Amino acid sequence: MRLLVLGGTEFAGRAVVEAALGRGWEVTVLNRGRQRPPAGVRALRGDRTAADGLAALAEGTWDVVVDTWSAAPRAVDESARLLRGRAGRYVYVSTCSVYAWPAPAGYDEGAPLVEGAEPDADRTDYARDKRGAEIAVVDAFGADRSVLVRAGLILGPYENIGRLPWWLGRIARGGPVLAPGPRELPLQYVDVRDLAEWVLGAAERELQGPYNLMSPQGHATMGSLLEACVQVTGGSGELRWVEPDVILDAGIEPWTQLPVWVPPGSDMHDSLHSADVSRAVGTGLRCRPVEETVADTWAWLQGIGGTAPQRADRPSVGLDPVVEAKVLGGR
Repeated sequence: MRLLVLGGTEFAGRAVVEAALGRGWEVTVLNRGRQRPPAGVRALRGDRTAADGLAALAEGTWDVVVDTWSAAPRAVDESARLLRGRAGRYVYVSTCSVYAWPAPAGYDEGAPLVEGAEPDADRTDYARDKRGAEIAVVDAFGADRSVLVRAGLILGPYENIGRLPWWLGRIARGGPVLAPGPRELPLQYVDVRDLAEWVLGAAERELQGPYNLMSPQGHATMGSLLEACVQVTGGSGELRWVEPDVILDAGIEPWTQLPVWVPPGSDMHDSLHSADVSRAVGTGLRCRPVEETVADTWAWLQGIGGTAPQRADRPSVGLDPVVEAKVLGGR
């Protein structure tokens, strides 16, 4: 298989490149050259925000294109239109945020989508940008040659958002740790490497259409995630489980100040941790144990000096130690 990855040096794109190389595929990447791609790829230079940013793709054919773009959808519109006659399939890594908010518990790929998205728009907001990019892909490649990967929370090595790295760093510091309850709160996420393997399998089997791509609900819980963090970091962190009402009353923001966590029964939890993923599971999605995701992310962090990279277009996450101590001190 001949694969073109638009990006290919960070998080999801890098995982796709490494998985493809592991399968013996011929891999080309197009990016700005700010980071070194994995060995064994053909590297092209281009800036998708520039007028001539796709000049390096003027020639060449590929079996599949994988695109993870998350800014102005017009960049995806331009690349899809350029490549529609020279690539067999276009896989766009989108997001479950394209569903109209709030998504109902158990929503599937037929749930209502956000309105107001345009394929050739400049940057607006995350949900409409991703949906606009989906429209661009389908417009150029048709429904039968497009795959829309509506991922939820993505975790694993190379994470540049900071969610799992923050928890690992906090727990590694030791002492009492504010653990947002309930402990049995079900989570949905996908290990970036499992996402990559599914994407390549989808290309091989010529799948089409949208897929909610995350683990089945209950594959992990808040408890199993944080307990795995305690185990791999040496066990010096002491989890102190705190009820959701206490956390919210303290003004702590779910998802951002306490990464991954959103209170049970809320619109946020239904939208982020309760999707119907039977379509993806039925087409080959396999999710490794949470303990493996946590251990491998910790090993990667240790290998790069303990500090994860941070995307410039995403806010930093995590809870102020003063706020954490105040909440725990009042219990």
